[in-house]
Amino acid sequence: MLAASVRQVSRRIAVGRTARTLGVTTMRFKSTVPTTTTDKQIAIEQAPNRDAVWSSDQRPRSDVVEDPRFVQADLLGQPRPMAAIELIAEEPVRQLETRLACCDGGGGPLGHPRVWINLDDGQPQSCGYCGLRFQMKPHHHH
Repeated sequence: MLAASVRQVSRRIAVGRTARTLGVTTMRFKSTVPTTTTDKQIAIEQAPNRDAVWSSDQRPRSDVVEDPRFVQADLLGQPRPMAAIELIAEEPVRQLETRLACCDGGGGPLGHPRVWINLDDGQPQSCGYCGLRFQMKPHHHH
């Protein structure tokens, strides 16, 4: 009996703190800049510079926000970084003399695990982690 009442009191305190924190958070991230799109559209957009999803198994943000975890969440305060998919497409294909390309995403803490990419077929091959493309230079044998 005592344990149940302690749980109820602690739950009330936690809910009260959460409500106060959410109110402060939403006020801090509210924008006063007028926009032409509705708040609902902005909350559902995947990224400011990308309308569609970029992976076949990626759920659109509009489906994700219907998840129970996002009930009463201020989606306008959630980060929506720019999509880098167009930037990767602008990167030139790296021409190599060898049959294998090694990609580590630039190395260091900002890179990714090192992968080896087979370039035997002569077509540009992309890294599965960062999307950089590599191709073996054509060899002219006489």
